[in-house]
Amino acid sequence: MAGVKFRRQHPIGPYFADFACVSKKLIIEIDGDHHAFQVEADARRTEAMESKGWRVLRFWANEAVSNPEGLWVEIERVLRDR
Repeated sequence: MAGVKFRRQHPIGPYFADFACVSKKLIIEIDGDHHAFQVEADARRTEAMESKGWRVLRFWANEAVSNPEGLWVEIERVLRDR
């Protein structure tokens, strides 16, 4: 995508990012329904990754299935800005 590579399940501190573009320090998290019940834990996780210089984008899994083009547009926009 946009000429960059992503790694799956990339370790960052005590966490594993769903997808990570190391060269752009961009993390893509795809959240399933259970994430609706762990908002505070996800916020701490995002904060920890961002404190290490990463940008974190979170998308709902159903959004990834129903509107993948929309996700690609947003991800490519962020990649251009980084």
